[in-house]
Amino acid sequence: MSTAPATAAFATPPRRRIPGFAALFLRKPVAVGALVVLVLLVLAAVAAPLVAPYDPIVQDTSATRQGPSLAHLLGTDVLGRDLLSRIIWGARDSLGGVALAVVVMLAIAVPVGVTAAYVGGRVDRVIMSIVDVVMSVPNIIMTLAALAIFNNSMTAAMITVGVLASAAFSRIFRSAVLATRRELFVSAATVMGLRPLQIMVRHALPHAGGVVLVQASLFAAATLGIQTGLAFLSFGPPPPAPTWGGMVADASKVLATHPWMFIPTGGVIAIATLALGLLGDGIRDANAERFTAPTRVRGLEQNRAAVDEVVPAAEEPLLAVRDLTIGFGDRGALTVVDSVSFDIAPGEVVGLVGESGSGKTVTALALLGLLGGSGRVTGGSIRFDGRELAGDRKAFAEVRGSGIAYVSQEPMTALDPTVRVGAQLIEAVRHHDGCSRAVARRRALELLEAVRIREPERVLRSYPHEISGGMAQRVVIARALAGRPRLLIADEPTTALDVTVQAEVLALLRSVQRDTGMAIVFVTHDWGVVAETCERALVMYAGQLVESAGIDDLISRPRHPYTRALLASDPHGARRGELLPTIGGTVPSPADWPVGCRFAARCPLAVDACRRAPIALVDLGAERTSRCIRIDALVAEEKGATA
Repeated sequence: MSTAPATAAFATPPRRRIPGFAALFLRKPVAVGALVVLVLLVLAAVAAPLVAPYDPIVQDTSATRQGPSLAHLLGTDVLGRDLLSRIIWGARDSLGGVALAVVVMLAIAVPVGVTAAYVGGRVDRVIMSIVDVVMSVPNIIMTLAALAIFNNSMTAAMITVGVLASAAFSRIFRSAVLATRRELFVSAATVMGLRPLQIMVRHALPHAGGVVLVQASLFAAATLGIQTGLAFLSFGPPPPAPTWGGMVADASKVLATHPWMFIPTGGVIAIATLALGLLGDGIRDANAERFTAPTRVRGLEQNRAAVDEVVPAAEEPLLAVRDLTIGFGDRGALTVVDSVSFDIAPGEVVGLVGESGSGKTVTALALLGLLGGSGRVTGGSIRFDGRELAGDRKAFAEVRGSGIAYVSQEPMTALDPTVRVGAQLIEAVRHHDGCSRAVARRRALELLEAVRIREPERVLRSYPHEISGGMAQRVVIARALAGRPRLLIADEPTTALDVTVQAEVLALLRSVQRDTGMAIVFVTHDWGVVAETCERALVMYAGQLVESAGIDDLISRPRHPYTRALLASDPHGARRGELLPTIGGTVPSPADWPVGCRFAARCPLAVDACRRAPIALVDLGAERTSRCIRIDALVAEEKGATA
């Protein structure tokens, strides 16, 4: 019997919105003051011909070595030149050199560090080897060599400083991105089918933004010291051209007789250096606070059950998995999934169940080509819509998002917290449809409406932490639908949600399945989810498929002791006042798999024959299979229990 799908009745209570970045930054007076100082210095340098009261190289022998006065606000040097004018004009060379070095460093270090962290593997090792070689080069010698080769050019020196420093900073940026690479929202972006460059620029890099800003400000401060130090040693523009380092050198010569000269010249360098460091700290803190989730009250959602009609399976499977074997470690030496075979028909809803460690999540990730690390498919076949995927990275990339989509159990981590919901949905739509931003925005709103979000415009403008967990899961589902997939893999889609929200999300998925005709694979250990949503279930234990059957037959007449034990220990069947049955022992690790039945050590029906040799998966007819030689004893126990 079919019922209407549940609507998303989110009661959205007033919640405290996190201020924007500008508002948070303005709450940091020290950082704001540092920014004001730097802006004034930059503006003065740019507008030097307009704001400098005197020509910086014109000498006035009648006004030498003067202190501050109305005529010369910061006094004069030994040749009667106005110190304020020379500081303003000198800022052009000093700050310009710093900016050049920072730009060069970031232009090299950021893409190198992000690429090494995101791509990993051999690319990472090659890049880091080159970085080690560059870091071994003595920076000061190379900088002095550049000055000698390019005729005392401070521009060449600053470029050299930026290039050499990029090696060390690329390591820092790589470390910052490595943690982000493991985040679920990066995997979600990969599942959507986004290209690696898009993921690196839109998702991985923004999370390293705080590190980049802080390191850039520290490097700028250090470079200012290098630049002024070189000018102090008479490198760069020759006298009488004004430079901050050259002015410090002039002041040092008369420090004993005219100490005032050193105060404005050295002071401006100290102030600029301090301002750069404080500005970086302020930007980092404001950026971190911008994406800190507030304490909120989650709205209750209306809970309506949805039981839909069973979609008949087609003769040709949409997904055909044959003898799938997955290994980890060196060349997949440690097998974690062993010769698993199953089919998923178009429009079919199938549950993949088992305890933690049974291999169900690894199997699901293999269907998307997302094993990661040292995991790999070491044998078998994965055919989607007639196309072989196993071992073909290009095929996986083309299928992800548009053919097979993925919904994870942690909606908040599946969404990039630094990017608004609308931007993430629009990104997915434009990637799959190749449409304009305006068209993509309209479809993003349609997707939000399709997943029963009542205020799509507001959600589109929100950050992930500004919406509830149930609503975030709906957004994740909407993003998964952006590519119009034919198969959706839902990995524990309700585990992280309140019980008042779980049924609503399940009803939504079933409704979407009915409306779109796509197939769904639920990866779960919750028999309630399986019973409510699935037509068929696949039971896994210790890397093997131990039973498969239609959901009614599986629940009422299990044909494997492990399935029976799982059903018996399901909390949904608990009775008040009685202890909940449990399965003794634990799932054996892949390194400890026994030769015979892997459930034998925990099975009350096991005999010596169960332990002698591997147990084959037997076809029992009526589209059900079992990996057990004690089915007769199991049936006898069932009859005895019902007699």
